[in-house]
Amino acid sequence: MNALKRNRYRNAAALLAGIIFTSFVVLQVKSPTVENPPVTSEFHGPENVTRILRRSCYDCHSNETNLRWYDKIAPFSYKVAADVEEARKRFNFSEWDSIPKAEQEGKLWYIVNMIDAGRMPLPGYAAAHPGAKVTSAELDILKKYVTKLSRGHYATGDTARIIEKPKVANVPTSPNGIQYLDDYKNWKVISTTGRPDNGTMRIIYGNDIAVKALEEDRIRPWPDGAVIAKVVWNSQAPDADGNVKPGNFSNVQLMVRDAKKFAETEGWGFARFNGLDLKPYGKTAAFATSCINCHQLARETGFVFDIPTRPTGK
Repeated sequence: MNALKRNRYRNAAALLAGIIFTSFVVLQVKSPTVENPPVTSEFHGPENVTRILRRSCYDCHSNETNLRWYDKIAPFSYKVAADVEEARKRFNFSEWDSIPKAEQEGKLWYIVNMIDAGRMPLPGYAAAHPGAKVTSAELDILKKYVTKLSRGHYATGDTARIIEKPKVANVPTSPNGIQYLDDYKNWKVISTTGRPDNGTMRIIYGNDIAVKALEEDRIRPWPDGAVIAKVVWNSQAPDADGNVKPGNFSNVQLMVRDAKKFAETEGWGFARFNGLDLKPYGKTAAFATSCINCHQLARETGFVFDIPTRPTGK
């Protein structure tokens, strides 16, 4: 009887081992590969800065990904491929010039702040690739570089130089037909906010329809005709007293409410105008899909971020 049980256990163990081995082989065969597209442009910075970024960021945020042998073994290869794909979408050092000039500084502040918060490189990646870790001294080098860059850009990013009421024929227009509205400067301020993760600070304005909707708590949904403008500046590094001041101007973002026209994006039309020349963001109207995907997180406030949690008139 004991011999019979032992044989059963051996057979079951052999069967389980066979299943595990077969599954492992299948995973290897179907394991995703990380392709390295051509490098179309490169980040240009001081050698000591570029060296840190290459060692700590390029494996995910570039087209020069260098996979180690253990990165190619499933199931880890699936996670690696997904992380690289997501990282390249956020920013890609091999396509640096594709990032609008007004946003490049913001991306660099994002990198510095994410490293400072211990979120970049990703903890799991850093554990498997200890050489990618950024030391305190290296982080200080990056901070000084971005701070100097920000100060150098301040004069060129002065919002006093933003184009004033452009002629009708030259009004910047987003791929989805939304035109830049210089009149937001006369609207009421709804809110102010800062994003330490990417080193920006914002002032949020609303037209009369949007402000009234807030006062009457009619934002689920917002009424047609409501328009919200978010004006974004890159932050300067904190001064000796810890005060954070706006640096150069980054962009103006618009949300225009029209439930029928923008039905595919929850009734909101999105637009962004970068830099002092207010260059429209996006190559096609499809860019708005990524906007609403992010704004789904603000469903409880009608898909609008950073507004008062209570009606302003109560």
